Amino acid sequence: MKFFKKSLIVVFIFSFCLANQCFAEASNTPSGPFEKLGRGIANIAFGPLELIQQPLDVAQDKGNIAALTYGVLRGVGMTVARVLVGTTDILTFLMPLPGCTDDPEDVGWGYGPLMRPAWVIDREHNAFNFFYDDNALCEKY
Repeated sequence: MKFFKKSLIVVFIFSFCLANQCFAEASNTPSGPFEKLGRGIANIAFGPLELIQQPLDVAQDKGNIAALTYGVLRGVGMTVARVLVGTTDILTFLMPLPGCTDDPEDVGWGYGPLMRPAWVIDREHNAFNFFYDDNALCEKY
């Protein structure tokens, strides 16, 4: 019984120190553990949007026939990749990973994205101006 109490206290202290370190890291870096958690949830929830987005991107670059063949296959592959990366982000959101800095040219450990673009829909991949309105009165950069 004494061993159980001592081990419970050690686990509590370790958890407190780990959480304290995560909050300190989150305030010093652009991407923190909670952004990583949110990115993981978004990648799992909205990963199937790659089935729409990738054929549209391929159609812009290579044409409609390529979008119907290669674009659909690329969308399926990217959907699977998004779900796997999202799961990894959720499972490891408390710890920085090697090579995951916010700057793709930088090296080291961080809470940055595992794949680029970090989000399924961003300003460059915004089909039909559905998520970001081009006619907005003011934009945040």
